[in-house]
Amino acid sequence: MVTRVHLDVDPGSDDAVMIAMALGHPSIEVAGMSTVGGNSTVDNTTRNALAILERFDRTDVPVARGAAEPTEGAFDTAEWIHGENGIRGDLSEPTTEPVDAHGAEFIVQQAREYGEDITIVAVGPMTNLAMALQLEPSLPEMVDGIYLMGGAATVAGNKTPMAEANFHNDPVAASRVIQSGVPHMVGLDATHDASVSLEMIETYSGLDEPYDIVGPWLDYPDEIKQFGGGMDPAIHDAAVVAHLIDPEVLTFESYHLAVETTDGLCRGAVVCDERRVTDNEPNAEVAIAADTKRFREVFEESIDALVES
Repeated sequence: MVTRVHLDVDPGSDDAVMIAMALGHPSIEVAGMSTVGGNSTVDNTTRNALAILERFDRTDVPVARGAAEPTEGAFDTAEWIHGENGIRGDLSEPTTEPVDAHGAEFIVQQAREYGEDITIVAVGPMTNLAMALQLEPSLPEMVDGIYLMGGAATVAGNKTPMAEANFHNDPVAASRVIQSGVPHMVGLDATHDASVSLEMIETYSGLDEPYDIVGPWLDYPDEIKQFGGGMDPAIHDAAVVAHLIDPEVLTFESYHLAVETTDGLCRGAVVCDERRVTDNEPNAEVAIAADTKRFREVFEESIDALVES
């Protein structure tokens, strides 16, 4: 069975790995992409998305430029992690342009076109998705599912002690999405285990295309690798597509969540009723674990498939 997806991204090296996996694996069809600021400016993330598609000869996939700023304030970019202009390695300037629609509008267009035959995958700040929900409040009921890479329900954050970076960058948008209708939240609770080995990175970097393209995207500064408790880097965004390919990659539990939207120590923090001490019904499916072995198998299978595509 083929899963059709719309990818809302802020490439970003782990976004780039996820995109490559989605393009390569025969069980995923990428219907379109939208970009948002986050890992870098939206100009850079849009350029990176177009350049990735062109590098893999997939300029047939339409890309819409989305939000340049979060709901409030400005994005706190992470180029020191992902590389200059938001991505490591060499990518040529793309020759294609984004479609003539805002990223949020494009999400709604794709939902209306494909309905239950499309899954929304948002792996940057949730700004575009929150705006799309304002344009079309019934969006969650229209599509097959909504998957988010963001948040930290039962573990510490990576942007602050309490918050994961995507949720911290636009907590108001994250709150709106969480409240919208039982999304699947894939956060740091699981994604730290969606890692690749240092040996794999070294091997890929010494091979021909597409492996040498992907290799630099996998390698992170040592201080970032250590967030997961080891030196094998976690490829957070890729966990979502890996699970859509193999539903055994992630394990989910139903919880009631809220997101702290005010500034301060808890900005972007996820409040998870893990012990069910309230009467609130679950409003999200939360990924609580990832099978590292399965993730790595799906990752390798997907990148190998790029050679044949």
